[in-house]
Amino acid sequence: MAKDESTEPTSEAATEEQKPAAVTTPADDLVSTQHVLPIGRKKLNYTATTGRIVLRQEVLTEGKFDGHKPKAEVFLTAYTLDDADAADRPVTFAFNGGPGSSSIWLHLGLLGPRRVVSGDAGELAPPPYGLVDNTESLLQHSDLVFIDPVATGYSRAVEGEKPGDYHGFTRDLESVGEVIRLWTSRNGRWMSPKFLAGESYGTTRAAGLAAHLQERYGMYLNGVMLISAALEFGTLDFTPGNDLPYTLFLPSYAAIAHYHGLIPDRSLDEVLADAERFAAGRYPNALAQGNRIPADYRAEVVTRLASLTGLSEDYLDRVNLRIEHMRFFAELLRSRRQVIGRLDGRFTGWDADYAGETPGKDPSFSAIIGPYTAALNHYVRVELEYKNDLPYEILNMDAAKNWSFKEFEGQQITVAEKLAEAMRVNPHLKVHVASGHYDGATPYFATDHTLARLQIPSDLVGNIETKYYPAGHMMYIHEPSRLQQSEDLAAFISSASNR
Repeated sequence: MAKDESTEPTSEAATEEQKPAAVTTPADDLVSTQHVLPIGRKKLNYTATTGRIVLRQEVLTEGKFDGHKPKAEVFLTAYTLDDADAADRPVTFAFNGGPGSSSIWLHLGLLGPRRVVSGDAGELAPPPYGLVDNTESLLQHSDLVFIDPVATGYSRAVEGEKPGDYHGFTRDLESVGEVIRLWTSRNGRWMSPKFLAGESYGTTRAAGLAAHLQERYGMYLNGVMLISAALEFGTLDFTPGNDLPYTLFLPSYAAIAHYHGLIPDRSLDEVLADAERFAAGRYPNALAQGNRIPADYRAEVVTRLASLTGLSEDYLDRVNLRIEHMRFFAELLRSRRQVIGRLDGRFTGWDADYAGETPGKDPSFSAIIGPYTAALNHYVRVELEYKNDLPYEILNMDAAKNWSFKEFEGQQITVAEKLAEAMRVNPHLKVHVASGHYDGATPYFATDHTLARLQIPSDLVGNIETKYYPAGHMMYIHEPSRLQQSEDLAAFISSASNR
């Protein structure tokens, strides 16, 4: 009779092979180090804590609680002043934008205790760059927590989860808000003055979070710092039938043209005042008339635009009075065989084809990504002693391209009402808004337009302060602007802390 092999005992080795692989439960991997920041004759002793914390979600299956399951690991870097009274010590939660950007720019460019030496327009630092103490760091006035949203920096979805689930307006607010709640709770900081600092899409996030933190957790903030604000996308997006951006970008075009010597014999202030008047009056009136505009009025507008932008009357006639921003960056210095930066119009660069409609690259972004990337990768491993073999994602373009705004289907994307709501509910909330005159991504006049239309009572208008700098989107790249901005933010924190 043949053996039934199925009845034979299995070997220990075979049994081991059949066992399922062990599932690793994600865990926080925070690392703390001690540091000193010398500022003149005094020294700030502080603790840096960096690493990933696990975000968990309460899961219900058919109405039954199914556990508090890990969903993502979010990278952060926190700086806390040693021996400080937590109740009196403000804390600022900071992030950049994109969407899809890590917090590297505010971290190593403006707010943190160490900063990168990148150089500036026309005077770029060569590799391998430098990293120095930031004696103007906001750490003098507030503890700092820099947050990298999921799929940026070292932040990732856990095994089995989809990073794309976090790449949308609401889930982004919920996940970053949960990081803020966790850090605040675990570090005993509910009674501390609390601030948000966002840049670019980070201002979209910050305005949304101001309302979300109030509604979801009852967490009321002292202040929100909006740097290079993007609050109403209808003021920024050049879409068919929307003439608003053409007028709101005009003062920034004028500033950039002035910087490159195309509007001589006038000060920047004079040029901006002139451009703002035209952008608020005759220009939008002309665009609104469409093909009903009288020929002499149209000719007047063409001449006026040429004097303010440095573009030829022929070009302005051919684009029907409407200057799209990417076309402007390619056209302005075409005769010099140069393109200009979108993030910072002071920067120029070369292109492969000077007959193109738009620049192939943004020379201002190309100029700064190298220094910041080198500085971060050195700093986090060598000075903060955090080890991770994942690439630090400076800017995740897949996240940016696939970002979901399904909440705004059929309407423009705006968080202006969320900011206004947060201010109406919390009348102590203060708002600081910083803009660069040479910013071609989030022009200052568009921000002014949005702020002027916020649905808040007149009693709260004074809660908003605006600051302007002769620089671009990351205005702190310009050294005089960095020094002034650091001073302005310190004053804002002090005045809004209510201590």
